[in-house]
Amino acid sequence: MSGFNNPYDPDAELSACSCGGHASQQAHDAVAHSNDTETLSARFVESSLVRALFPHDETRRNFIRAVGARTAQAAIASLLPIGSLTAMAQEKAPLEKKDLKIGFIPITCATPLIMAGPLKFYQQQGLNVTLNKTAGWALIRDKMLNKEHDASHFLSPMPIAISMGLGSVAQPMNVATIQNVNGQAITLHNKHKDKRDPKQWKGMTFAVPFDYSMHNFLLRYYVAEHGLDPDKDIQIRVTPPPEMVANLRAGNIDGFLGPDPFNQRAVYDEIGFIHLLSKELWDGHPCCAFGVSGAFIKENPNTFAALYRAVLNAAAMAREAKNREFIANVIAPANYLNQPPAVLEQVLMGKYADGLGNIKTDANRLDFDPFPWQSMAVWMLTQMKRWGYIKGDVNYKQIAEQVFLATDAKKRMAELGQKSPPSAYAKFKVMGKEFDPNKPDAYLAGFAIKKTG
Repeated sequence: MSGFNNPYDPDAELSACSCGGHASQQAHDAVAHSNDTETLSARFVESSLVRALFPHDETRRNFIRAVGARTAQAAIASLLPIGSLTAMAQEKAPLEKKDLKIGFIPITCATPLIMAGPLKFYQQQGLNVTLNKTAGWALIRDKMLNKEHDASHFLSPMPIAISMGLGSVAQPMNVATIQNVNGQAITLHNKHKDKRDPKQWKGMTFAVPFDYSMHNFLLRYYVAEHGLDPDKDIQIRVTPPPEMVANLRAGNIDGFLGPDPFNQRAVYDEIGFIHLLSKELWDGHPCCAFGVSGAFIKENPNTFAALYRAVLNAAAMAREAKNREFIANVIAPANYLNQPPAVLEQVLMGKYADGLGNIKTDANRLDFDPFPWQSMAVWMLTQMKRWGYIKGDVNYKQIAEQVFLATDAKKRMAELGQKSPPSAYAKFKVMGKEFDPNKPDAYLAGFAIKKTG
């Protein structure tokens, strides 16, 4: 592990050292600013500006080749001085509220929201953000409903449930970005190493973080595909993620479908093994989200836009594999995830022990694609209906489009030179079965195991 000695170099094309004394800017930063997170994030903003000015890769490269990296850097800095950008933006769109509280659960899914604090992404947008570590998802929901938090880390189905009044009073809540895709696993107690076939799980108890979670929906989907009724043949228990490993150790549960780093922590503590990664069920599935209330957007549109930019910039940095080791150290401290960096590195970098004696490598174990696909929201609604959380007819697309802010995401991503898909609806496969967001009821009718009525 190199700790913080791996500064982020967002664009290798602009790698000349600013002082002229090192082979690259990365080498310069490693010597002079190895712990200076503000320097790292400033260079990331600089890279974003370059990409915004030259969105086409070949055009950008040709410009840099023509004038030289150092000259390009100086020219861009003179035309667009980074230090004054925030002030310029605020002159055009003053922030309605600068002091914000953002809730999060200490899991790797929240990486962009968390790292945006110590790496100064919020500060660069003129925001003073307090990150509030929160014990569980019900508390996250309640603090948002009570306006104790201005914005929050959510499970991606939660804003749908809250907006529909499922499990709480109804209040319009929105998904601005998806925080992470993949990054979950089914972990079993070591005593079940001979029970790798889910058909053998009848009578076993599993934990999930919340009823309205991808974890619950994916676990139900998985066991049902193997012939078990999740409401009759196994017991599913809601358990806060930080308590999952302790419950596995105590024998209160046989396994869990939960977020990292707790799957990897169970292996690290030699209590459990990774049965499979959630990406093996649905590669690219959403998990957590960054969200705000509809009222917050209406009352604080400029602040919301600033928050959006900060989180998108953080997500873009987190997507780059070369930054993952550094990020693991940023989010490891007690006030964030409170985990050994070695555990987080296995999750973020994708080279990990599975608890069965194997070292596996999967670069896509966890990723940070921020786009809020409305087709994914439609799928979540089909599963809510499948298992009886929703009764009666459902206007799938209307709800998806009200809650998942795809249009806003496209606009904010374009401002930052980030690519977004042409449509918010796409087909995908879950355990080999294609989902067409235009035919949700037909999809739902195709399941043999589901609640009726």
